[in-house]
Amino acid sequence: MPQTILIVEDDEDIAEGLQYNLRREGFRTLIAESGEKGLRLALDERATPSLILLDLMLPGMSGMELCRRLRRESLTKDTPVIMLTAKAAEGDRVSGLETGADDYIVKPFSIKEVVARVRAVLRRSEKDVVPVYSDEKLKVDFADMRVVCSGTDVKLTRKEFALLTHLINNAGRVAPRQQLLDNVWGYSYFGDTRTLDVHIRRLRQKLGDCGSCVETVVGIGYRFVGFK
Repeated sequence: MPQTILIVEDDEDIAEGLQYNLRREGFRTLIAESGEKGLRLALDERATPSLILLDLMLPGMSGMELCRRLRRESLTKDTPVIMLTAKAAEGDRVSGLETGADDYIVKPFSIKEVVARVRAVLRRSEKDVVPVYSDEKLKVDFADMRVVCSGTDVKLTRKEFALLTHLINNAGRVAPRQQLLDNVWGYSYFGDTRTLDVHIRRLRQKLGDCGSCVETVVGIGYRFVGFK
């Protein structure tokens, strides 16, 4: 399946030029003319982009603000972002990278350079992904969203799997309740925090013999300990 590149760019000529050339290279593309539309497309679970090309000077929500919001959402916190901007000053580049961008390309740019940067960032992000967690009782395949406990498949909802993934990625460290809510439900979630406790309880129940891999740290949050 081709990887999807989301192009968030309000200049129609630039957006169409990027789309044409990325499709020629075998990528699937989506275009958003504003930060608000870019956020909606990025958070669409049916077609989550593999990488986002993000213009900084957008109408409404700026590229910087969009990048900050993407980094707060569990679905897009690890999605590679390449910023596109006419601002070439070192301070602007540093600000973009500190906001959470993976790379920074100054306009006007060569299409060949953009394609090369896209491929390089995608390669880096693929290397950073640990495809499988495995210990003597529990196995989690992150790509296939498959969980096996003591040889038996465990069926989890998307939220339960996201919780388990976040806990495993922070194994041995306490994950505060607010951090889990921000990363799994998104920073805009303002519901009852007991929702988290309910999901953890269901996760443990479904894991059965492996339920004890998730410890409660009273008054703070939860911690993944696994099985040695």
